[in-house]
Amino acid sequence: MGSPPPRHIPEATVNRLPLYLRALVESAESKQATVSSEDLAERAGVNAAKVRKDLSFLGSYGTRGVGYDVEGLLFQIRKELGLTQDWPVVIIGVGNLGHALANYRGFGARGFEIVGLFDVDPRKVGEEVAGIAVRSIEDLDRVVAESAAAIGIIATPAPVAQEVADRLVAAGVPSILNFAPTVLSVPPHVSVRKVDLAIELQVLSFYNQRQSDSPPAAAG
Repeated sequence: MGSPPPRHIPEATVNRLPLYLRALVESAESKQATVSSEDLAERAGVNAAKVRKDLSFLGSYGTRGVGYDVEGLLFQIRKELGLTQDWPVVIIGVGNLGHALANYRGFGARGFEIVGLFDVDPRKVGEEVAGIAVRSIEDLDRVVAESAAAIGIIATPAPVAQEVADRLVAAGVPSILNFAPTVLSVPPHVSVRKVDLAIELQVLSFYNQRQSDSPPAAAG
């Protein structure tokens, strides 16, 4: 018999699971054995009903009057997010952003190991960043094959991002995190997440403008 198909979990729920994970890690570090849906909701910035519904997709319903077992729920969410194993990661583009990403210690603590840094600029090849030597982009296929890299991070200028994505796909990297401000075209079997800092700033600008345009509250 084959293994059962993975349960369907809505994308919105998947996007919130890391928020719950972070809150649970904080609870575990403070030696908290159980946590209520209300506490998780407050830390994650959602409402308690949404927490309970999200966790029900994992088959976790907690205990009335007690809440959720912190260690058990931590394991469950880590397993669902694929964080019970380490994932090899390559970064393409070693400019300011690439440097910052390579030096970020949080990746290793969360199960993501940087196994390769790549750039097209020959002046950067051989430079060491966070103890890893920058390689030529021509070495990408070999490093991906040797390390079984599962995630490629694109930290290049927008005009070359699609070419980099094509190289990652050809090398067999199944997931891409794109920091370049452009939309990538990839095959259906490749997962892409986009982080556009300019868009996030523009959304914040919208809310700032709304706040500044709001009339001051009348004195009571």
